[in-house]
Amino acid sequence: MSTQKQSWERYIGLDIHKNYLVAIGVNSAGDQIYGPKKVANKQLQAWVEMTVTPQDAVVMEMTTNTWHMVDALTPAAGDVTVVHPPEVHLITKAKVMTDKKAALILAKLHAAGLLSAVWVPTPEVRALRALISQRYKMIQLLTQAKCRLQTVLHRHHLGEPPCSDPFTEKNRPWWASLEVEPIEQFRIAGDLDTITFAQQQIGRIEEALAKYAAEDERIPYLVQLPGFGLINSLTVLAAVGDISRFPSAQKLVGYAGLGTYVHDSGESSWSGGITRSGRRDLRRAMVEAAQAAVRAHDHWGGIYKRLSKRMHKKKALIAVARKLLVAIWHVLTKRVVDRYADEEQVACGFFRMAYKIGTQNLPDGMSAKAYTRHCLDILGIGKELTEIPWGSKRHTLPPPRPG
Repeated sequence: MSTQKQSWERYIGLDIHKNYLVAIGVNSAGDQIYGPKKVANKQLQAWVEMTVTPQDAVVMEMTTNTWHMVDALTPAAGDVTVVHPPEVHLITKAKVMTDKKAALILAKLHAAGLLSAVWVPTPEVRALRALISQRYKMIQLLTQAKCRLQTVLHRHHLGEPPCSDPFTEKNRPWWASLEVEPIEQFRIAGDLDTITFAQQQIGRIEEALAKYAAEDERIPYLVQLPGFGLINSLTVLAAVGDISRFPSAQKLVGYAGLGTYVHDSGESSWSGGITRSGRRDLRRAMVEAAQAAVRAHDHWGGIYKRLSKRMHKKKALIAVARKLLVAIWHVLTKRVVDRYADEEQVACGFFRMAYKIGTQNLPDGMSAKAYTRHCLDILGIGKELTEIPWGSKRHTLPPPRPG
């Protein structure tokens, strides 16, 4: 979907709500020629078929039901544009807003060519984003339940059960034996149930994500970078979608909200911290990757040490995350090997990924060793590598692909 580049017969603005939408159409001069029309969700398809034509350009703000609306409108409309709500609010700054007024403003702004479209992800990207988001919610649920149980122990001056993980199923009798008020015991049992539920959901989601990873040809290009395993790689791929929509690495950095504030007006010029205006999931994944990269890789660890000497450690870590994202843009856009890749470390990363994916999910019935060699061949590295360390053992790899 693109911003308006040609003249359409009608520019239809949609104000979308949970159970209905309000539509208003204007011509290229901004004069209202259609609506307002209130359409219930159950009448949407019929309204689209009767009203929307290939000569219409439809615009709506990003909201909960947006992608459902896009899918319904795309076959009928000449153009469907989705815009970021803050952009519209920045332009209008209206103090009084109704459904009709919101739809009319969208239509008029679109007719004037003042709106920039957001990228509409494919159904596959939406599904992956939904899985990643659901996993994150389950992680939060799990963490919150564990924190509440830890608070119970602190409140009653109790130690933890004699186990590395106090929240396992086998420790339920220990929690049930605590001498606390009945209502406290009820809450403890509820939190233990929550932990069990969240762990089960996380396991199911990660199994589904593993199948995604096994089929995505971009995975080897990400896993070659330090700090990227199954979850982080898929989080980045889900957030980024089609890498070709970013003409430069700096555009991708801005999308993640990892760029810095810049003010340059008149004689005043300054820069500040990161904007935090992009995708939080991408920014979070990059910071997590940076934390691992500075510990595990000499190049990234060296950058972090140098930066830490002249800035706060948190800022240094953000800078590493930003540089890692620039590297991601290059390896995904050009499909090249990372210039700082350590072949043995990369091979171990692929071997670890094979077990995360599960040998039953690997393509063409590959073993973990065969998958490792397959990924190395995709990158065109490791031809001289015959074995990799794994714990106290060394695993022999299949020979590289000829050519």
